[in-house]
Amino acid sequence: MRPHVICHMTTSIDGKVTGKFLETPQGLMAADEYYRVHRDLHADAFACGRITMEGSFTGGWYPDLKPFEGVSVSRDDHVADPDAGFFCVAFDRRGRLGWKIPVIEDDDPGYDGAHIVEVLCEDAKDAYLAWLRSAGISYIFAGSKEMDLSLALSKLRSLFNIRTLLLEGGSVLNGAFAREGLIDELSLVTAPVTADPDDLPLLSKSSIHSWNLESVSDHSGILVSKYSKQKDC
Repeated sequence: MRPHVICHMTTSIDGKVTGKFLETPQGLMAADEYYRVHRDLHADAFACGRITMEGSFTGGWYPDLKPFEGVSVSRDDHVADPDAGFFCVAFDRRGRLGWKIPVIEDDDPGYDGAHIVEVLCEDAKDAYLAWLRSAGISYIFAGSKEMDLSLALSKLRSLFNIRTLLLEGGSVLNGAFAREGLIDELSLVTAPVTADPDDLPLLSKSSIHSWNLESVSDHSGILVSKYSKQKDC
């Protein structure tokens, strides 16, 4: 079993998810709507890739691992807080994110208090794993050198009881989930503005899948759309 995965993103009209369009008045309005929908979905967890996590939460900070050099750590999953009921899942293959505390601190209640779970490959450094343990941060392994997303989702369900997960970028992580058929719903908040040509799409290097439009609503010119994945015939 795995969590129900909802890819929840703000996009431009032309389907981009990064860039200066997010800083326009329309983009800022869409962001407000995005956070409202995020809260209303009441998911057990939200998940992002390393670059998105750095931009939104860690700011590029990284711990001093020297005190942990020479420590040997087994490749067993580590549940630091078995009683946590809300999670921030960081897909961080090599272990490059730095967290100052084991939970998210954010003014938005849709993010605040989420216990951090690092999703790593087994070739992450021992010193990094030892630091995560010392910091009270949970981690799981999903693959030896390349990420096994299906395995990661299975562990998130079995170890943390995550039933609904919001996949919130970036483009590369979203595309990887899409290629493996692991996105069950799309929740898109569309700003009425186009983006630059070099901005990244919703699903990088995706494959063909069919979707059913479940609902669409207009919030002062900001469209909120929900799609469910069409079952293969």
